Amino acid sequence: MNNTYYNVEQIAEMLDMHPKTIQRYIREGKLKATKIGKSWRVSGHDLSIFTEGDRAEKTTLPAYHAQTTTDSERVSVSSVVDINVLHRDEAIRIINTLQATMNVKPPEMGRASMHAQFIEPENTVRITLWGGLKFVATILEAIDRLIETPPL
Repeated sequence: MNNTYYNVEQIAEMLDMHPKTIQRYIREGKLKATKIGKSWRVSGHDLSIFTEGDRAEKTTLPAYHAQTTTDSERVSVSSVVDINVLHRDEAIRIINTLQATMNVKPPEMGRASMHAQFIEPENTVRITLWGGLKFVATILEAIDRLIETPPL
């Protein structure tokens, strides 16, 4: 049994890849890893499965992938939206409404994330979105409606 563990930098060097690419594979679940402290560790066994699976995927993935994924899983979209606001209360209204929209997102829209922040010196709300095409389109439509609606 192989009890050797590798960190992200070691794997990146072995596979001639950027460490951020390896981190992305871990985050996406393509490379099994365990977090120890603040860093990720990958067992030699899991690294072997990953590298061997990569070769097998290149020949079998397209047909399998087309049959098992939905449209929302095939396309990922990211967007950054800056909204100029008049005051803090308007920023809070926009952020709270978008967070509520995010909280009632139907599962068929797939994995998604939204981060919002109020940049007070600039009177700007910055929204960062990531997810499927339908999710991002829905949030952008919600933002459009929010900025059309004058604050009370």
